[in-house]
Amino acid sequence: MIKKSKDEIVEETCSVDYAFQRIGGKYKGRLIWALKDKVMRYGELKRYVKGVTPKMLTQALRELEEDGLVQRMVYPEVLPRVEYLLTGEGKELVPFIELLSDWAEKQMQKRGIPAMSATAAPMKKAM
Repeated sequence: MIKKSKDEIVEETCSVDYAFQRIGGKYKGRLIWALKDKVMRYGELKRYVKGVTPKMLTQALRELEEDGLVQRMVYPEVLPRVEYLLTGEGKELVPFIELLSDWAEKQMQKRGIPAMSATAAPMKKAM
């Protein structure tokens, strides 16, 4: 514990735990990766993240928004339009997700686990 002032005590937090609390989960990394280069609408994100239910997609997007990693923009039109984009903090994560993807690919190869092709898994950038 760290004492900040006479009456305020703040618990120390592990930085790794803090990071995974913000970006952990089955879909958050893929959502951040999907938004790395462009603004996307809900339907586009649903098509990009295969297998996600509407409930889980909405929950992951809300959590990313609450954590300040994704911004939700609502346009009050006759048919309301909602778009999602990465914030500055969200963009800072992109290189780390790419490194994690590279590490995972090597581990999968060692263990004989087939990886998705570049077109099925947009995690890898074209070389």
